[in-house]
Amino acid sequence: MKKFLFILCVVFSSSLFAQENLEDLLAAGIEDAKRFTNGYITPATEAMIYNTANGWVQTAKVKDPLKFEISIIGNATFVSDENKTFTLNTADYNNLQFRDGSTIKEVATAFGENNPDIVVFAEVQDGPFTQEVEFILPQGLASVNVNVVPSAFLQARLGLFKGAEIKARYVPKIDQEDVKVGLIGAGFQYEFTKLLPADNVFPVAISGVVGYTNLTANYDFTDDEIIEGDNQQFDLRQNSWLFQVQASTNLPVINFYGGVGLVTGTSDFDVLGTYRVRGGVPLFETTNEFTDPYSITTKVSGVHGTIGAKLQLGFFGLHADYNIAEYSNVSAGIHFGI
Repeated sequence: MKKFLFILCVVFSSSLFAQENLEDLLAAGIEDAKRFTNGYITPATEAMIYNTANGWVQTAKVKDPLKFEISIIGNATFVSDENKTFTLNTADYNNLQFRDGSTIKEVATAFGENNPDIVVFAEVQDGPFTQEVEFILPQGLASVNVNVVPSAFLQARLGLFKGAEIKARYVPKIDQEDVKVGLIGAGFQYEFTKLLPADNVFPVAISGVVGYTNLTANYDFTDDEIIEGDNQQFDLRQNSWLFQVQASTNLPVINFYGGVGLVTGTSDFDVLGTYRVRGGVPLFETTNEFTDPYSITTKVSGVHGTIGAKLQLGFFGLHADYNIAEYSNVSAGIHFGI
């Protein structure tokens, strides 16, 4: 199954899918399903907040009024080993058990891989009888040899009044294989060194940058093996903010830049639709049917640092930088402008 593509924005390379069956966890009840999903998905949503906060600025020098630049920018966020697993202790769950009798295991997050597969079961009440529903825990992107989180987008900047420019970024809505993803963003940059009387000869430019990015994703699916239902969807809404002070050299061809700032953001992952456990009623529940059963909210706030270089040859430019944060990132892009 291909249920985690949209969470990681791997839709930009739509052939990459992880095999997911998060909805099967509802056979263990809402509380167990939500607890597992929180451990499984949080590293991915945190990484995407840091990812989409990157790439806003490649120079502290702003465009002159009505001058513009259009860019194609790609980001790749690295995944550390510690974010590929989380500890599943069955003592923290009402109904979920390992088939091999273990009580504690390190299991895959959305970035990891369970090798071999990890089989779990939950008990359901079917009339006067109790029976077990067995399923395999979800795999992560490592199972398809993906160890970075990629993104790509169009970005533009336009000079306004002296010292100020506005920015915008955009990914048109992608609708493929029942997955829908879109991205928009806006930013503002002000060059403080423009306030100096001889800013054009000052060797370094210094500016402040604010950037906001909104990512939406939806996966519409139906699973009739363990969980039947209607209008079943995973839905993601994510907002990221970058607040950064940037400095760069002021040379005609190649310039070096760096900055330090703050990344903040929120991510809301919703399991929507109607879900019915086929085997009966999960223990600790009063019904086998759940509607819009749960949501997972992730909040991020962390320091962010950037170091990079930009080559400018007339109207054409190239950049590459490295961003240091809880989830580090590399960014590269092609620029066209006047």
